[in-house]
Amino acid sequence: MIIEVVVKTNSGRREIEKISENRFKVFLKSEPINNNANKELIKLFRDYFKKDVKLIRGLKNKKKIIKIFD
Repeated sequence: MIIEVVVKTNSGRREIEKISENRFKVFLKSEPINNNANKELIKLFRDYFKKDVKLIRGLKNKKKIIKIFD
């Protein structure tokens, strides 16, 4: 499954909001320095879906494409 994610970093909370079937808005506590926000994002989605997750596109962007493996 491929999903689109909009990320809000340095927000003070860690939360996933489902907008539609394949679109999410994510709030992260980490700052986008040294890839910390991306690492937190991947961990959050692994916990959410209970599956392996890979960041496909958007390494340095707030809009990201993530693949969820079955």
